[in-house]
Amino acid sequence: MATDLSALLQGGVIIPLQDVSSRKQAIHVLCEALSEATGIGARAIEDAVMERERLGSTGVGEGVAIPHARLPGLEKPVGGFMRALHGVDFEAIDERPCDLIFMLLAPDGSGADHLRALAQVSRVFRQSPVRDALRKARTEDDVRAVICKESVSG
Repeated sequence: MATDLSALLQGGVIIPLQDVSSRKQAIHVLCEALSEATGIGARAIEDAVMERERLGSTGVGEGVAIPHARLPGLEKPVGGFMRALHGVDFEAIDERPCDLIFMLLAPDGSGADHLRALAQVSRVFRQSPVRDALRKARTEDDVRAVICKESVSG
């Protein structure tokens, strides 16, 4: 289960490669896509995510950022993955630009589930082979094969 994010991406989005020039633009693109997928307004998602960003960086290092927020109207946690063509500044702890961005949205009031999902995403992206494979992935199916291993092979 450690390398399987298929539950979070069911009803979520995968953007294999996107040319964005800033953290705000990267977040905006993912919010728009997740809005379409969830039916929740893009503005509401973006406001919640940006509010969380103001509390502290979601750039976790090694080129990975995990912007996240809790929102009313969601039934279960949902994720969106995007690889940025050029890394963008997420004020990561190692000061590296982030090109692997996984946005996690969770239902309002889902404290423990939200933290579990966040930990799961973090565990997956902490693995160097996963990051390398994602940087080579060219299509949505390629990305899904990397981060949803068990659903593909099992």
